[in-house]
Amino acid sequence: MKKYAQKDILITGGAGFIGSHVVRRFVQTYKEYHIHNLDALTYAGNLENLRDIETSENYSFVKGDISDAGFINQLFQENRFDGVIHLAAESHVDRSITEPLSFVKTNVLGTVNLLNASLGLATKNPDFRFYHISTDEVYGALGESGLFTEHTPYSPNSPYSASKASSDHFVRAYGETYGLPFVISNCSNNYGPNHFPEKLIPLFINNIIDNRALPVYGDGNYTRDWLYVKDHAVAIDLVFHDGQNGETYNIGGFNEWKNIDLVKLLCRLMDEKLKRPQGSSEKLITFVKDRPGHDLRYAIDATKINKELGWKPSVTFEEGLALTIDWYLNNQEWLDHVTSGDYKTYYDKQYQQ
Repeated sequence: MKKYAQKDILITGGAGFIGSHVVRRFVQTYKEYHIHNLDALTYAGNLENLRDIETSENYSFVKGDISDAGFINQLFQENRFDGVIHLAAESHVDRSITEPLSFVKTNVLGTVNLLNASLGLATKNPDFRFYHISTDEVYGALGESGLFTEHTPYSPNSPYSASKASSDHFVRAYGETYGLPFVISNCSNNYGPNHFPEKLIPLFINNIIDNRALPVYGDGNYTRDWLYVKDHAVAIDLVFHDGQNGETYNIGGFNEWKNIDLVKLLCRLMDEKLKRPQGSSEKLITFVKDRPGHDLRYAIDATKINKELGWKPSVTFEEGLALTIDWYLNNQEWLDHVTSGDYKTYYDKQYQQ
């Protein structure tokens, strides 16, 4: 896989949290490419995430739903993409428990629609590549020791992780059955700028700003591996360009934290940033009823991507968390728009004139 071989790249879910960082990196790094950003602009898709690059000559936005097979087929026929980086997905576990069918529709059927459309392009372009971005949650839960490797058996425990596991299997099946060139990566929990405030870190930053309760599930001892989103974007760049076809790469932060310890660190840093007495934010912690199917621990072994592609995280968790807090405090307008729903009007203002 040679860099600059691809010219027209489709990135799905590019207005979302991780996707927007990937789109920005590719637009700014690869001027020879044209980046097509496809996003349905559901609640977590926000074009305000990409204001700084939206007028770039090598960037286009397309509004559309990957679960619409007719739309996807027409889009591929009109553009003849040289590669696909697929991030579009429903991703909130709590939401998957109450709305499982929407996760099947987007994460499974949507992925299959993209695979079907990609087959026609791959037969005519030997450099075509389908890159599917997945999650460590497909592996299920770990005990107090051990790490997820690329060979860990799948054992999803939520509708979200089951839908992502299914999409992973379909990607591999299309590679084996039809010869579609593909790579897959499974990543740990991401954090950083532009994260929709339903996930733990941005939700708690926003709640601390407003002196609202910090709801911690169960006893707070659930453990996660955390990865700064910009480091993930670098890893995606490397896997897309230099990864081996048919391979899976686990991407993790080598950075495990129990939820309660993470929340207490976040509280301490927020008190410092907001110049509040130490301990003020920690008083907001409230333990709430655990959610169903809650996995005890996730932890990624990222040795393979480190040895084969030379990737490793660039910041410590404390550094990345401080950068994240600073971004939210310096972008209160973005946060206000997201929490009020005003961000949804940005597409109409910018693209429907």
